[in-house]
Amino acid sequence: MKVLLTQFCRIFVGILFIISGLVKLNDPVGFAFKLEEYFGETVLNLPFLMPFALSIAVITVIIEVILGVMLLIGFKRKFTVWALLLMILFFTFLTFYSAYFNKVTDCGCFGDAIPLTPWQSFYKDIVLLVLILILLINIKVIKPLFSDKINAVIVGITLLLCVFMGYWVLNHLPFKDFRAYSSGTNIIKGMEIPEDAPKSVVEMIFVYDVNGAKTEFTDKQLMEIPEGATFVSREDKVITQGYVPPIHDFSIEKDGFDYTEEMLAEPKLMMFISYDLALADKKGLALLEKLNQEAKAKGYKVIGMTASSDEEITAMKNEFKVTFDYYFCDATTLKTIERANPSVVILNNGVIGQKVHYNDISKLKM
Repeated sequence: MKVLLTQFCRIFVGILFIISGLVKLNDPVGFAFKLEEYFGETVLNLPFLMPFALSIAVITVIIEVILGVMLLIGFKRKFTVWALLLMILFFTFLTFYSAYFNKVTDCGCFGDAIPLTPWQSFYKDIVLLVLILILLINIKVIKPLFSDKINAVIVGITLLLCVFMGYWVLNHLPFKDFRAYSSGTNIIKGMEIPEDAPKSVVEMIFVYDVNGAKTEFTDKQLMEIPEGATFVSREDKVITQGYVPPIHDFSIEKDGFDYTEEMLAEPKLMMFISYDLALADKKGLALLEKLNQEAKAKGYKVIGMTASSDEEITAMKNEFKVTFDYYFCDATTLKTIERANPSVVILNNGVIGQKVHYNDISKLKM
């Protein structure tokens, strides 16, 4: 029984770490965005790590895959199991902190492929922690599948393949797009809310200063507020989350006007996505005006999409002599639409067609 239990834990943990690592390695930029949330001042308050989020993301997921492979083949069993234990202890702390303090709504454990709430991620990490502890207790039962040389070659090949995969997706696009804005998606339908969809239950909380103490009252307790109390603030507490459409934060705005409906009706719309122009790749920005002229000649309406300020937009347009206009959209939404900065997305009557990294502009089919 001990041998069977240990082998089950070995296979289950190894495969899960490999799948989790590969899913995130498919989209390391997305995982880096998630790490930036964790590093933010409102979560772990480690802002000095934010510039290194992408590097940390790539290294972490490669280690995750390699440890999973090492466990399956039984290579360096003591190092592997202890490394897995330390990693899952850190992840367990992170997911518990996020869940308990409601800091990050999606842990990013499996990227956009399998969204998990912080509590679901925490329970998953607890199960993994128990399984890894079983492996640690029965570490002598873990036997290598091959000789040390063959195992070392397997680990080396795994490392090379992971590095190549990371390099490819960072310079092009993810192999598989699990996001709500994948090619073929109808944005208009993605924003629709069915008539019978469950509604959110929200409770209004009113905060009053009562004799120097801040006291909370629900919307049903307003008659209980004593005379002389001073209003401080109002908060909306979500009791039950209602239906949230796959696309719920997409908009195209300019100078205070909403052009979303108008743009989604365009039969041939080309969008240049740059969530932050200050961080955009200069080589990529330099390619956009030429593409703009080619697209317009073929009947496309061309716009830029960014969350940058008017000053940054003006500076970019002057530097690269671009003639298309930039429209505003939330930075998180733009990061979700496409990871490259800049990138090109084509819409046909609101349906997402081709999406390319700025390195692959030559592959656009107009």
